[in-house]
Amino acid sequence: MRIAPTAISVLIASAFVFSGTSPASAAGSPLVSAHGTFQAYSPDAVAITYKPELVPAGARAHVFALTGNRIGTTTVLAVSGLLSDHEYGAHVHSNACGATGDAAGPHFQHEPDPVKPSVDPAYANPRNEIWLDFTTSKLGTGISSSHVDWGFTDRRPGSIVIHEMHTHTEPGKAGTAGPRLACINVAF
Repeated sequence: MRIAPTAISVLIASAFVFSGTSPASAAGSPLVSAHGTFQAYSPDAVAITYKPELVPAGARAHVFALTGNRIGTTTVLAVSGLLSDHEYGAHVHSNACGATGDAAGPHFQHEPDPVKPSVDPAYANPRNEIWLDFTTSKLGTGISSSHVDWGFTDRRPGSIVIHEMHTHTEPGKAGTAGPRLACINVAF
């Protein structure tokens, strides 16, 4: 889903009003923001590229999220410096980024699927997970947003992973989006 830049400004301004916090607020805050420049893995990297031919080193990502039990969770992902006119998948994942894309673990699910990997559309869907698929412009920029009706509790995700293609929805493939190309740590 594409949203106007003014919508991002409204989301951020609303988050400040509701939370009374700054973008650098601690994990567990209703307002979360993260930004980074994609680079090769290092233990202190915020944004990591695993496939620089599809997410080049130097590309950037910005994440804003507002979460609460009464308001649900709205997440915005904005990227720049990626390939032009490319369809990427993106999801919130359970763990922080690591040396490989697998370190981020599975998609964060509000109601966890008892079967792993989760490819059942009853669990792997944009109402139970946070999906942020986007298509880049001719300039390699993209923006996506997601709203789910639930907020985070004691279980919190740790990252957003960018995948090679838009997310599948059919049984047996639901939630899959190809290889993990890049990851950004987000202290949800």
